Amino acid sequence: MTQTPNIPPVIESHESNYRDSGVPSTVAIAGHPIHPALITLPIGLLVVAPVTDIAYWVLKDVFWARASFWLIAAGLVTGLLAAITGLLDFIRIRRVRQHTAGWAHMYANVTALVLTAINLGVRLGDPFENILFTGLLLSVVVAALLGISGWYGGELVYRHKIAVIGYGNSEQS
Repeated sequence: MTQTPNIPPVIESHESNYRDSGVPSTVAIAGHPIHPALITLPIGLLVVAPVTDIAYWVLKDVFWARASFWLIAAGLVTGLLAAITGLLDFIRIRRVRQHTAGWAHMYANVTALVLTAINLGVRLGDPFENILFTGLLLSVVVAALLGISGWYGGELVYRHKIAVIGYGNSEQS
């Protein structure tokens, strides 16, 4: 007969207030939060942009400069859409604003979007001229910010149980 080990509770003492089932997103379709679905697009687009910038730098092929331009443009547009849904949850769910993770997630994303707009702006006249090194640096910083922001977004979902329960729970704590 095997004996199961004594496993301590997963919830840390400072999180004992959140032993509930969680708080739903305020922007959802049939109980499915929209923000997590939308963020995949700008993250994917903007994390690939420094790769295409480096490809242009190394290969000197204008295809990669054009690819960077369109990745950044599409990343900005889809990032703004994701930001709207995230901001609505930030405003409507008190629990998001109660944690440093919520504020850090928002600040990192706003900074990433502003830098993405600047990055697109420096490329508008000539998508080739400003890639090295201004565009490349901006692309790398944005990708890093998205990594940091994703970490804090994960903290909100997995540690603080925000946007984890289905449709029907009206508590917005």
